[in-house]
Amino acid sequence: MGILIDVLAFVVAIGVLVIVHEFGHFWVARRMGIKVLRFSVGFGRPIWSRIGRDGTEYAVAGIPLGGYVKMLDEREGEVAEKQRAHAFNRKPIWVRNLVVVAGPLFNFLFAVLAYWAIFVIGTTELRPVIGKVVEGTPAALAGFQRGDEVQAIAGESTPSWTDVLMEFLDKGAGSGQLAVQVKTDEGVETTRYLNLGKIGPIGKNPDVLDALGFRPWLPRVEPKISQVLPDSAAAAAGIEPGMTIVRADGQPIDTWQDLVRYVQARPGEQMTFTVERHNQQRQIVVTLGSRRTENGTRVGVLGVTPVVPKQDIESLRHTVQYGPIQAIGRALNQTWEASALTVKMLWRMVLGEASMKNLSGPINIAQYAGVSASLGMTPFLKFLAIVSISLGVLNLLPVPVLDGGHLLYNSIEWLKGRPLSDRAQGIGQQIGIVLLVFLMALAFYNDLARLFGPR
Repeated sequence: MGILIDVLAFVVAIGVLVIVHEFGHFWVARRMGIKVLRFSVGFGRPIWSRIGRDGTEYAVAGIPLGGYVKMLDEREGEVAEKQRAHAFNRKPIWVRNLVVVAGPLFNFLFAVLAYWAIFVIGTTELRPVIGKVVEGTPAALAGFQRGDEVQAIAGESTPSWTDVLMEFLDKGAGSGQLAVQVKTDEGVETTRYLNLGKIGPIGKNPDVLDALGFRPWLPRVEPKISQVLPDSAAAAAGIEPGMTIVRADGQPIDTWQDLVRYVQARPGEQMTFTVERHNQQRQIVVTLGSRRTENGTRVGVLGVTPVVPKQDIESLRHTVQYGPIQAIGRALNQTWEASALTVKMLWRMVLGEASMKNLSGPINIAQYAGVSASLGMTPFLKFLAIVSISLGVLNLLPVPVLDGGHLLYNSIEWLKGRPLSDRAQGIGQQIGIVLLVFLMALAFYNDLARLFGPR
């Protein structure tokens, strides 16, 4: 059932974003007097199509990994004399550029609209309160303490942990100091300065907070089991709700965090737990499961959830919501920051300052789509906004076969006063295809490595 949800959410997400992107090309082309022959969602043989009143063929094809708008163009076939004024290639360079850039532009506009809706509806976020600070790390040297709540980073407001991570990734490139405004546990507002020179470029380590030396604050949770997940290692061993784990392999377990750390460090291993229930203790032998984290490492999994004090969790939550007018500015700013961060991360990958493991392919995107869709409309809208921004940025890269490649060709034509030769364009297309195939293969490999890598 989970795989089905992932697939359906992926198809819906890609379908929506492809329609948005291609509609940008289509809408501007029509306004500029260019005849559109086909509007296709998906590649390959059409599984459904019809001819509209405007003479355009609207189609849905079987490979849901993109789409295209086919325009009247003398370079792709003969055009009747009376139709030549409506051919794409006959239009001035500025018109062609406008049509090309419209696709990515509509992706950015969609992200703005999605973020606007999110901000108006309001979201429940975890306040960015710092928990453990590791000795000797940049966070400890900067004076961060347990209970500090991050208010802003380099002047940018950070009402949630998502905002904190975005700002660290955006502002944390290179060495030097980064100003972080915090409110202490006593309510005092102050600024702490993180020295990033000792950890290298942020992006090499996928766990940004771990690289900096602190973790989000969590309430003290007793190692008492609330729920046992079906088909888990705990269920197979006979662990039941209501039990409290007091020892693991003879080592005392005082908090749920102790249990998590102990289990995660032993993927697939056999362990002996001492459990207590109704003041009686007994031992249970468990063979742990495992899963792969975002940075590619394997961690142990027991398959249980804790009894969490609701009042402590509620104290960490707050609603982030803005009025319709204020939300416009916030949505524009969020889209700009996410776009700039995407460009920076791509450039850091080129320079070797960020891991290529950050690239994700269709499998990982489908999983994120399924998870976000299962959490509700707001998380799914956030997912759509982020992917739409990524599509917009990627399509603007100066790579032949992408929109940015067409803009590059048009720029060369403008400088030379004539188009590139068919041979030169053909070579560029081949290079672009090879590069895209390489990137897609790498992303697909990363997906498979996350799923089936060594345990």
